[in-house]
Amino acid sequence: MGESNTLADTSAITETITRMFVYCDRKRWDDLVTEVFTDEVDFDGGFGDGVSIRPSKDIAADWKAGLDALDAVHHQAGNYLIDLDGDEATAHADSIAVHVNNSAANGKTRTFIGSYALAARRTPAGWRISKFHYLLKVIEGNADLT
Repeated sequence: MGESNTLADTSAITETITRMFVYCDRKRWDDLVTEVFTDEVDFDGGFGDGVSIRPSKDIAADWKAGLDALDAVHHQAGNYLIDLDGDEATAHADSIAVHVNNSAANGKTRTFIGSYALAARRTPAGWRISKFHYLLKVIEGNADLT
């Protein structure tokens, strides 16, 4: 890979990470599978289930099950640091996620603040996320949205 691709690749990887957050917020579960993730992902959701290699369709199905009924989900992400190595890359991102349940009696929102250790791979369809490890730093608000 030539040096001239560095900026274009970094931009494409950043776009893929941004798509992950926006597609989650917009409940575009199928697009996570077809446009964001590799078929299998080195996955740690950050809530104690441990690290495993998971099919992207299972990740999207789990996120749909956990988030689809919410009234809103909003991620605000940034602090992207990307290290390229040919057709592979590692990335860091920080995010604040707000989940909204308007019918919750004990507060309508919960906020997750954390970081991500990500990896991306160049595929024939473009850059795709092949590793997703979440480090939860704090939960604020009504954690159970009850």
